[in-house]
Amino acid sequence: MFSTIFCYSGMTMPTFSSTISVSGNSHIRLIDTQCSTMRELKQIHANLIKTGLISDTIAASRVLAFCCTSPSDMSYAYLLFTRINHKNPFVWNTIIRGFSRSSFPEMSITIFIDMFSSASAKPQRLTYPSVFKAYASLGKARDGMQLHGMVIKEGLEDDSFIRNTMLHMYATCGCFVEAWRIFMAMKHFDVVAWNSMMMGLARYGLIEQAQKLFDEMPQRNEISWNSMISGFVKNGRFKDALEMFRKMQERNVKPDGFTMVSLLNACAYLGASEQGRWIHEYIVKNRFELNSIVITALIDMYCKCGCIEEGLRVFESAPNKQLSCWNSMVLGLANNGYEERAMDLFSELESSDLEPDSVSFIGVLTACAYSGKVDEAGEFFRLMREKYLIEPSIKHYTCMVNVLGGAGLLEEAEAMIKNMPMEQDAIIWSSLLSACRKNGNVEMAERAAKCLKKLDPDDTCGYVLMSNAYASYGLFEEAVEQRVLMKERQMEKEIGCSSIEVDFEVHEFVSCGKRHPKSSEIYSLLGVLNWDVSALKPEAGYSSVC
Repeated sequence: MFSTIFCYSGMTMPTFSSTISVSGNSHIRLIDTQCSTMRELKQIHANLIKTGLISDTIAASRVLAFCCTSPSDMSYAYLLFTRINHKNPFVWNTIIRGFSRSSFPEMSITIFIDMFSSASAKPQRLTYPSVFKAYASLGKARDGMQLHGMVIKEGLEDDSFIRNTMLHMYATCGCFVEAWRIFMAMKHFDVVAWNSMMMGLARYGLIEQAQKLFDEMPQRNEISWNSMISGFVKNGRFKDALEMFRKMQERNVKPDGFTMVSLLNACAYLGASEQGRWIHEYIVKNRFELNSIVITALIDMYCKCGCIEEGLRVFESAPNKQLSCWNSMVLGLANNGYEERAMDLFSELESSDLEPDSVSFIGVLTACAYSGKVDEAGEFFRLMREKYLIEPSIKHYTCMVNVLGGAGLLEEAEAMIKNMPMEQDAIIWSSLLSACRKNGNVEMAERAAKCLKKLDPDDTCGYVLMSNAYASYGLFEEAVEQRVLMKERQMEKEIGCSSIEVDFEVHEFVSCGKRHPKSSEIYSLLGVLNWDVSALKPEAGYSSVC
């Protein structure tokens, strides 16, 4: 199998004995005590092959187990698996478990079927959980039901390990009737099962039910709290996520790195820069690993809060900048009015050891759209296809429509939409419609609105944009007609919302809203400010917009 035996410093190979078990044990001890990388493992593997000790199933299985642990090398593991002649249950379970955790979970199911028809070993109690996990990763709970039936036939449905992985599969795939049936059949409290049920509900938007389950838990662990925070963020309840973290701190429950990323995302959407800074300090103080996911979340938070210089400091101080860090910084600069710096940073990315991906080009095309650089956008679009062999997605075409529309090149923008190699969506027509309103092209705006309404008849966007466009052209009857159509079809425009952070507290406001506890004081102050503005108007050159 190998033409070369690898030798590395720091690895001491055992003295070989004539007895296979002794030498096999020596190699096993070497794997357990000195082997930490796949390169070192391959050296041991090569020696096992050279000496013939690889024929010992126990020795081969330990090599296999190392290959299947994180970070795994499942290609190498599978090659080794196929060369083991006498496969015991440990060998089968190891390879099935390894693939269930990998990017190819379907291989777990294939190998499980091979095991089921094998004469050397049959599925055991420890086999089933990995297969259920594979079905969960693939979103194939309906197929997993057959395995559930097999578990019942084997009398293993009350095994807590198997039961929890079945529940996890059903909850992850949104099969809540089956998940709830397993959950309610439990005789004793099991925090793993409660967490799985809660995470499944939150994943499918049932955040109220997830919170109710969380509140009813007799006991909670770190995963319970972290999952609830993540669920709030995924469902857009950012203030609730921050409040949950506050309660978590009061109870001295330690968050994990994923929680920190969820909280940073919440701060980003709320524009809560002060809370974001505090979380950043908390991450540093508690020595969380500053991996690419955390670094990217920090950059994204600072940029979305408008703290671009702080975002740049995080980016520049990152010891190992992954592509996601570059992409977040390029887009952050573009969205904060630093278009030239965004394009310069993209050029730096091209000169680095990394290659831009599709997200990188969305960032630089966004910079072109805001700065009105049509020629540069066309060059980046060409570069993406010809040099980096990236096929543009509809997001890239939308960026180009924004570039062309912003420059008043409406005919070219409409032609690009019609000639795209993929189906049009509502977002791209909305972009053209906005550009038509800005440039006063009524006929094209009507065409864009018609396409927009056809794609998504229940969306108010087409009616609102067209109403605003008519109003800007002075066609008020037509503008009112769009609003009347919305009313007749019982369509309501989503209420606009804004937020401001004061003393670590985020205050949210909606248009004409009066739910804020200090709304009467706010409206009184607005009245005063309106009088002041009116008084200043003659001297300062203010003009009324009402």
